[in-house]
Amino acid sequence: MADAPPLLELDGLEVRLGGRPVLDGLSGHLTGRVVGLLGPNGAGKTTLLATLLGFHAPSAGRARVLGLDVVADRRELLARVGYMPENEAFVAGQSAVRFVRMMAELSGLPPRAALERAHETLFWVGLGEARYRPLETYSLGMKQLAKLAQAIAHGPGLVLLDEPTNGLDPAARQRMLRLIREIATAGVRVILSSHLLRDVEAVSDQVIVLRGGRVATIADLEAERAARRRFLELETRGGDAAGFAAALAGIGCEVAELANRRLKVVLPEGVDPRALWRAAGETGVGLRRMTSARNSLEHLFLRAMEEPRAGL
Repeated sequence: MADAPPLLELDGLEVRLGGRPVLDGLSGHLTGRVVGLLGPNGAGKTTLLATLLGFHAPSAGRARVLGLDVVADRRELLARVGYMPENEAFVAGQSAVRFVRMMAELSGLPPRAALERAHETLFWVGLGEARYRPLETYSLGMKQLAKLAQAIAHGPGLVLLDEPTNGLDPAARQRMLRLIREIATAGVRVILSSHLLRDVEAVSDQVIVLRGGRVATIADLEAERAARRRFLELETRGGDAAGFAAALAGIGCEVAELANRRLKVVLPEGVDPRALWRAAGETGVGLRRMTSARNSLEHLFLRAMEEPRAGL
């Protein structure tokens, strides 16, 4: 991967739809194998994916994917990218093998090669025995697997996955995550858009978080894991909550507020957890519970959502 082009380069990217900015000056440089795209509803995640595919023209700035400009090099880029949309886009009455073959042909494969790849990818995702059934008879989990199969059938260098685990039961969800890991291990780059933090953290090595059409943060999860930082979740009651949070920040802790007077705290190296109890005592805050937490991505996401945006 050392000589591979950056996965995603954003330089002041702006997209306006209906006269209003949906993406507002996105800038960033991502080089990971699997990049998680996060943000609350309306943050601009799906619009960014559509822009990378050329469905929306940038109003200003530029974006490059795998070193290719999304406008100037669109034809070459589309030949190298697979896309798994959030919503279904099946043709009524088609079997899975006919659907995947058609999508592979649209992506540039000759008919015979497209048919071979359709069979191969459907077996790989676990739909080999059901590949001749009409897609409308599939369960939700099977439909998601069929969408994944069509995204990779033509052998892309990058796949864009929009909410691939949404609505899946735990077993189907784990299966989808395992397949995503295998895709990345095989050398295919992945951009995974999801609102499920745990799923993104399970497979990603970098994340970009959008908020209100802007970049809230870009984080290297591999570096976060290597740092072995200590995460604690506190449940508090009474006292001066704002003063308690300020006291924790004063001793070097990072603090993110959760619902129901809960806090997620990152302890810097060398700080004893007993310092939290002292800060609570000084501010009259009761600590009902203190538990160890390992979800660094949740902390990064919450902190990004709380930080004031420029210009607000």
